[in-house]
Amino acid sequence: MNHALTKKCFLAVFCLFLNVSEKSFSNDSIFKQVGDYKIFFSAFSTDFIPADIASKYQIVRATDRGLVNISIMKEFAEGVPAIINGSVSNILQQTQILEFFPIREGKSLYYLAPFKFDNEDYLTFSISINETEGSNSETNLIKYQKKWITCKIGSIRV
Repeated sequence: MNHALTKKCFLAVFCLFLNVSEKSFSNDSIFKQVGDYKIFFSAFSTDFIPADIASKYQIVRATDRGLVNISIMKEFAEGVPAIINGSVSNILQQTQILEFFPIREGKSLYYLAPFKFDNEDYLTFSISINETEGSNSETNLIKYQKKWITCKIGSIRV
């Protein structure tokens, strides 16, 4: 193995370790239990989305673009319709409004919202979820933080 390839592999593994260790040592959960419902939430770089999927859903793939993913389930893999609003802000309190759109795949239902970020940015996501329009259900709030680190190694992005 040549020196340049070894260096790229090391950097890729190091960047993966940073991402995994941040999640391993945090108290963040990937879902919130609310009564009979589980609300799953995540945010990730759009760079990881395959080009054909991004094109299908008109998602811009870039190293400075992220996507929030929210899914509400009562039973495993069966999505529950909801009204979702939210925002994301950085440490300077610069805020972006999240505009969610639904994706249905079989019984699954996801709500996605794109946003922009800078490398090594700490972002705070504030999301409100109502079960359905016109219902008297209470609003569920989710607030979580995430540090964004983008490592680019040749054509490898971590």
